[in-house]
Amino acid sequence: MAQLTCYNPVVIRIQIWSPVGKSNPCSQNPLIAQIRKQFTLRLHPNSFVDLETPTGLMRTHLFSPVSEKPVPAVILYSEIYQMTGPIARTAAILAGQGYLVAVPEVYHEYVELGEVFAYDKEGTDRGNLLKITKELASYDSDSRAVINYLKAHPQCSGNIGTIGICLGGHLAFRAAMNPEISVGICFYATDIHQGSLGKGKSDNTLARMHEIKAEMMMVWGRQDPHIPQAGRRLIYDAMTEANIHFSWHEFNAEHAFLRDEGHRYDSELAHQIHGLMYSVFRRTLT
Repeated sequence: MAQLTCYNPVVIRIQIWSPVGKSNPCSQNPLIAQIRKQFTLRLHPNSFVDLETPTGLMRTHLFSPVSEKPVPAVILYSEIYQMTGPIARTAAILAGQGYLVAVPEVYHEYVELGEVFAYDKEGTDRGNLLKITKELASYDSDSRAVINYLKAHPQCSGNIGTIGICLGGHLAFRAAMNPEISVGICFYATDIHQGSLGKGKSDNTLARMHEIKAEMMMVWGRQDPHIPQAGRRLIYDAMTEANIHFSWHEFNAEHAFLRDEGHRYDSELAHQIHGLMYSVFRRTLT
């Protein structure tokens, strides 16, 4: 497995201020020093690992906090554009909350390792085409490869969750069918309602919902044309029938409202959703 490191560490700090011109009486306090140590979270330099899968090497990007103890892991499944800037920033934010984050490249069989699609018509068309070119079983075996890798990772505590956006929302949902997954969070997951993921556009996600034992958090935009009200209703009813433990969140927002590039981004809503997400992860993974 090849691994490359890019040296761009992120530091999150608590700063204790003193009045202008005054010395800070807390600066030598051992308790304050301990607080600083506890709440100063540094991220390891971003890296990647090329995992072996039945369909070839799959580059998986890693974001992780510097920690003396093992931490829970989260698999982040991207949109159809692979590891873009917004996905990388989402991964770094999650790592900053104390999680080992793995971002697999979902189309590794068809593109160069590390390739990213642009948020334009050409990139969208290519991503949508590959979405129905790839075999459904290959999506599942990719997830299995990442889960196996994280289970053996020395920094992973053994608790693993999934999160996904758009296409990735569907992949995170399917990954939650694996017994090792404790929680899944899906943002406007496409194609579940019409069973159209993978080659032949005939997936079995609805039929396999009963296999999910993880807690699920489902997030939707009411103005999203890709998953209309009838489709959302179908998924809700199927999850209820399968007796899945889940929460359901619908907002007045468009598709891709979480992506911090483009006119559909809703900053206030994204911050609200991140708070819900952290709460679910803390409760289920720690």
